[in-house]
Amino acid sequence: MAVLGSGNSNGGCSLLHAAGIGYGASLALDLPVKVRLLDKESKRVLDDPDGLLEQVLVAWKNAGHSVPNGELYWSVRSEIPPRQGLKSSSAVAVAAIKALCDATGIELENADIVDIAAAAQLSAGVSITGSYDDSWAALEGGWKLVNANAEDARSGLLLESPGPPSDDWAVILVCRGDREKRPELEDFTLHQQAFVQALNALQEGNDLVALTWNGRGVIGALNDPIGRRLTNDAFVNGGRAAGISGSGPAIVIFASAVSRPTIERIKQWYSKNDSMEVIETKVINADFGSMDE
Repeated sequence: MAVLGSGNSNGGCSLLHAAGIGYGASLALDLPVKVRLLDKESKRVLDDPDGLLEQVLVAWKNAGHSVPNGELYWSVRSEIPPRQGLKSSSAVAVAAIKALCDATGIELENADIVDIAAAAQLSAGVSITGSYDDSWAALEGGWKLVNANAEDARSGLLLESPGPPSDDWAVILVCRGDREKRPELEDFTLHQQAFVQALNALQEGNDLVALTWNGRGVIGALNDPIGRRLTNDAFVNGGRAAGISGSGPAIVIFASAVSRPTIERIKQWYSKNDSMEVIETKVINADFGSMDE
């Protein structure tokens, strides 16, 4: 079995759900993904229930790019809990496109990778907006504010930031089991005010405030009172920001990295429930400055 190409990416969390008011932003997190393109089937069982990787190949070809000759197979190693709102689909799509670039010697700009990833996710039905913001975070770190209704990734880019300093914050993920259903666009209509608040916070450079406001809007869209209670628990236990990521159900909590007792208290609080998985990780900062500076 030969490895024809490989690609890496990472997961993330929502600062502004693109379905809320048509603008989205996701923050990169240290949740690594590696995708390999193979000429023979891997012994490891491939978990791709939505056929996303097949749609990556379709989108790649539709963009006018060639593929290696012969039968093609995929191998995925991911540390992102799937179907939690932690951007696993975008990360896999981005890493798979990078593997195709590696296999064919084709060099693409990141905006082109994001466009192909969006096409694949829409075709596979794993995104209702194209998840441009998620794919940018998977590629470059930090966060980018995007217009989800723009024609392509380049024209949709509005603002970017390296994100909260990685050394300053611990990120605690509370995974609550598989998502039962994906919300529809109309589910977000009645909760636009929370998303407007999140957008305003991003424009003012307050990304963690945005995360919290966005989480409130998503809780309303999902009609998730348990999520509301669990998010509030984070603040009671010393968290500085907390909110549901993506379309849920995972909760993302930020706590000061210098306060180890607070971090451990938050982790222990949620670990009492056997149905939840608690993960500690970090932000991946980008190496660019804010576009409005």
